[in-house]
Amino acid sequence: MILIKSKKEIDLIRESCKIVAETLQLVKRQAKAGVTTLELDKIAEDYIRSNDAIPAFKGYSQAGSFSFPGTICSSIDDEVVHGIPGLRTLKEGEILSIDVGVKKDGYFGDAALTVAVGNISEAKMKLMKVTEESLYLAINEAVVGKRIGDISYAVQSHCEGNGFSVVRSLTGHGVGRKLHEEPAIPNFGKRDSGPVIKNGMTLAIEPMINMGVYEVKVAPDGWTVLTKDELPSAHIEHTIAIIDGKAEILTVC
Repeated sequence: MILIKSKKEIDLIRESCKIVAETLQLVKRQAKAGVTTLELDKIAEDYIRSNDAIPAFKGYSQAGSFSFPGTICSSIDDEVVHGIPGLRTLKEGEILSIDVGVKKDGYFGDAALTVAVGNISEAKMKLMKVTEESLYLAINEAVVGKRIGDISYAVQSHCEGNGFSVVRSLTGHGVGRKLHEEPAIPNFGKRDSGPVIKNGMTLAIEPMINMGVYEVKVAPDGWTVLTKDELPSAHIEHTIAIIDGKAEILTVC
């Protein structure tokens, strides 16, 4: 069931989302060559807790997995999503996806971005640019009366039109009282398909775009999702609310 949120609920989600956005920007500034992803994780957790909020990912579990140990998901190059923070040191030329979730006063916010570590290749720059463009094209489709498939089609058509592929086994999602709610929001699909978009929906739209093939695999750690061909992937995400007929991005500082 898709939950329609009241104004009060959206305001609570907005507060969690603001902390998400601030955390992402803080971690982004520290994502430099020589820094470990565990150091970035501590920066994120300290900031979230300083705002009387809880890291939403830490301790999260899904079917068949152990509880996620980190505050952020830190995914490097061919790691699509759900990378576990650790002692791996960032290197010049890599791209890093940072995903952050926050729970405050019973409501969740969720967002992600991909950052360059120093100077990166033109191919990686294009991947990041096209992935970001696809997110905003998708958000523009999130208006009352359209359907979730219109969001999905916007991502797929833009990314595939630029020579990239769309991960099919992972999706965006509703967000609010729970970290993951209905509806699922694939990054591929047909126009005018899926649930109708209505005022009060709160959605996490998150393109996960690969430089090579769309197929992915899961690492032995049970969490990290990798591209099958070991080529880079980019990930970006915003939580939005449908208010007065159109999307408002909540995960902004």
